[in-house]
Amino acid sequence: MIRIENISKSNSHRILFIEASAALNRGEKIGLVGPNGAGKTTLFRMITGQELPDEGQVSVDKGVTIGYFNQDVGEMSGRSAVAEVMEGAGPVSIVAAELSELEAAMVDPDRMDEMDQIIERYGEVQARYEELDGYGLEGRAREVLAGLSFSQEMMDGDVGKLSGGWKMRVALARILLMRPDVMLLDEPSNHLDLESLIWLEQFLKGYDGALLMTSHDREFMNRIVTKIIEIDAGSLTTYSGDYGFYEQQRAQNEKQQQAQFERQQAMLAKEIKFIERFKARASHAAQVQSRVKKLDKIERVEPPKRRQSVAFEFQPAPRSGEDVASLKGVHKAYGSRTIYEGLDFMIRRKERWCIMGINGAGKSTLLKLIAGATEPDEGAVTIGASVKMGYFAQHAMDLLDGDLTVFEWLEAEFPRAGQGSLRALAGCFGFSGDDVEKKCRVLSGGEKARLVMAAMLFDPPNFLVLDEPTNHLDLDTKEMLIKALSEYEGTMLFVSHDRHFLAELSNRVLELTPEGIHRYDGGYTEYVGRTGYEAPGLRS
Repeated sequence: MIRIENISKSNSHRILFIEASAALNRGEKIGLVGPNGAGKTTLFRMITGQELPDEGQVSVDKGVTIGYFNQDVGEMSGRSAVAEVMEGAGPVSIVAAELSELEAAMVDPDRMDEMDQIIERYGEVQARYEELDGYGLEGRAREVLAGLSFSQEMMDGDVGKLSGGWKMRVALARILLMRPDVMLLDEPSNHLDLESLIWLEQFLKGYDGALLMTSHDREFMNRIVTKIIEIDAGSLTTYSGDYGFYEQQRAQNEKQQQAQFERQQAMLAKEIKFIERFKARASHAAQVQSRVKKLDKIERVEPPKRRQSVAFEFQPAPRSGEDVASLKGVHKAYGSRTIYEGLDFMIRRKERWCIMGINGAGKSTLLKLIAGATEPDEGAVTIGASVKMGYFAQHAMDLLDGDLTVFEWLEAEFPRAGQGSLRALAGCFGFSGDDVEKKCRVLSGGEKARLVMAAMLFDPPNFLVLDEPTNHLDLDTKEMLIKALSEYEGTMLFVSHDRHFLAELSNRVLELTPEGIHRYDGGYTEYVGRTGYEAPGLRS
């Protein structure tokens, strides 16, 4: 369906692709992977014709429809979320818009004298709408939005009043409703809660078209894709299997290539040593000449191209008392909406609590209460003896000084730290080379989140309170963080929709549901085993 043939592409003096080739065939579900800046979005743009390769070609079979979702959703306002989603469905959306206008005209007292013509036109447009299965389409649009956690009120409200994250869900819903022959999805798992993520997973499994997607959620990718295309150093390499298989295969290939390289280097060293030793002796001239020719003809094995992955090691955190945090008889409401009514909850040293609950269940509120970012209406929140808390919340990024560079900000935070250790810290969290000279104001949301987390973990607290810490992290940085936190000696309380993160780091689960609060010993994996569902909103 789509063929990428010997493409080369440069971008701002940077080479992205060198004679790279790959293909997307009918019904295939492929994960596109590679480090940040490798060219994943550029490849999507070349497939959709928004950019052209410098050399080679990208060809799409005639008549193939493509739906492309990316993070740049553009302006949305003046229509309901349902209307915006249906807008992507072609001719029926134009008919739906006219039908909506005519319905408004029929109740407009200023247009009473036109009523006969309006009613007549309404009948014609309604017939056309039915012919195009417009009512069925609206039902399907609502089904998709409900799967992405929209309430009926949000579906019918002005899409312009929604936050950026919810607008992204609307843009994603448009592509899903369209059901094109090929879906190109650039980070569809961003901004989704766990319930929506699992719904999308099921939807994409049942989708019979071809799919090419990027995602920073390895569990999500593992459950959908059956092939991986890797962008690395300008080439495209295809692996059959899911992301887990690709990781194993890549590691095995690197190991084999390293062994081949080392064997060849040893052989070359031996030959060169012979040539150097005997080149001045006439009796060995023929042998020396023969070996020189042999070396010239040998095809050199390159050492494997290794991705730079930096490990982060915690300095040991000071020990806290056994009782880290306690909530007694806590009541909390926002207006008429009660979040907690008499909540009792105790966190002890070395416990790692993950908080589960649907949108609005009070996950972030619980973290704010413990971090002191909000006060209970009644009851008491007590932090234990010798507890040094680190609180990571999405708004923490607002504390960055936009006029400072990344490195200057880290220096201001840690004036006694050496330049070497601060550069190593920045490198762990994805700021290598010139990146440390970027001004904080120009950083993306993901870069800001990484910088704030780097500062928090450099001088580690003994109690980490983390609200969606992996939201903006790529796969490699997320793996580094999981590895570092798995060796962390302190106490943790966190909210995350990343199942790999939940499974690797939790040893307790607190589930918030409308029926009450449930505590589970054992981590997320045990919770899934005991309850039979992966998220509270999926309870049968």
